[in-house]
Amino acid sequence: MTTAFEGDTVFRDAIHGLEGGDFSRLEPLFEGDVALSGNRPKIIEWYEEERLANQPRALAEALTCACFLGKTGVAEYLLTRGVDPSGGFGTGLNALHWAANRGQLEAVRLLLRYKAPLETRSMYDGTALGTAVWSAVHEPRGNQLQIIEELLDAGASLEEAEYPSGSLAVDAILRKHGA
Repeated sequence: MTTAFEGDTVFRDAIHGLEGGDFSRLEPLFEGDVALSGNRPKIIEWYEEERLANQPRALAEALTCACFLGKTGVAEYLLTRGVDPSGGFGTGLNALHWAANRGQLEAVRLLLRYKAPLETRSMYDGTALGTAVWSAVHEPRGNQLQIIEELLDAGASLEEAEYPSGSLAVDAILRKHGA
């Protein structure tokens, strides 16, 4: 019996989905335990089968997708194998932008450890910090306030954050860092 995301047609559909930024739909590819044989995420199985070897754009988007979803085990697996910590940019936002937007604190911390660039601009002309501030005000979820702190502590340019932001909590963090 085949399961979702098996076979060539499904692989090609997944590649198309990664490159198109259909991250929520592809979440089943990232489910499982990175270290547990028999229950590994499909994306890792495909990587180990070298099915992604000739798919550099999809591989970069896989990192971005993992960070979007908060699948830090998959993200770290890809990073330790040389995937650029910026990830893919097919959606107009890279791995750090999406992790900040979605409130994925552990993904942000992982990307910072791997020296993801802080000042890369998204399609909206914002950096990861600008994205985190905007998201904390307009789409609050997860750990966005802590992410703002960590991005600033990592050296993100305070000038990229809209101040005042419209949020007392966000503004308090920005003031603490010199806004």
